[in-house]
Amino acid sequence: MDKTVMITGATSGIGLACARKFADNGDRLILTGRNGILLEEIANGLTDKGASVLTMVFDVRDRKEAARQVEGLPEEWREIDVLVNNAGLALGLEPEHEGDFTDWDTMIDTNIKGLLTMTRLVVPGMVARDKGHVINIGSVAGDAAYANGNVYCATKAAVKTLSDGLRIDVAGTNVRVTNLKPGLVETNFSNTRFHGDKERAANVYKGITPLTGDDIADVAVFAANAPAHVQIAEVLVLATHQGSGSVIVRK
Repeated sequence: MDKTVMITGATSGIGLACARKFADNGDRLILTGRNGILLEEIANGLTDKGASVLTMVFDVRDRKEAARQVEGLPEEWREIDVLVNNAGLALGLEPEHEGDFTDWDTMIDTNIKGLLTMTRLVVPGMVARDKGHVINIGSVAGDAAYANGNVYCATKAAVKTLSDGLRIDVAGTNVRVTNLKPGLVETNFSNTRFHGDKERAANVYKGITPLTGDDIADVAVFAANAPAHVQIAEVLVLATHQGSGSVIVRK
């Protein structure tokens, strides 16, 4: 049976790849993001291929607007089967004692509080219907800090803890929770982290074949389509020559 899948941060990277992969799987999509024009372009492209798509323009950091949009969903879109909490980012790569306060606030408000907002708005419906799946896009950075990654690593450690906590809280229901933890993925991630410094961003991927957004989306679709009695709780996905968040062998 086709599922209704909500994906936050769906305009690029892993979120966009998830949109395409779930559409290929025959699922209906609710795509959220801050760029309404880009969202519509993506939706039109998917619709042309036969997908059913609804777009919602808001920033997950804006709790009131997020609530307004979710609560205002048309009746036929209200039963969300899969929530992919993908919206997130890294900003800056400096020692903790030299970090930027604004960067910190943006990461915490998006990666932690935004995820919590969407979880709080969507999961009660899943619990009431006794079915659903939350897929949180975490990171290998949540397993152990790496040099200058401090606050970003802390936010992804929070994603792991929040995923574990939610899984415990809904264990008496048929709602499943997956923490999907990518390693080095070549998306717009590094360009965002370095505030548009494309040369510095490109250096992140030199000498190694990184993962793609599609690689991570494949795992998300697989987890969502596991048999009902199977809960894929956590998946760490690394590039072949990446040993951990801080060990990358470049050739």
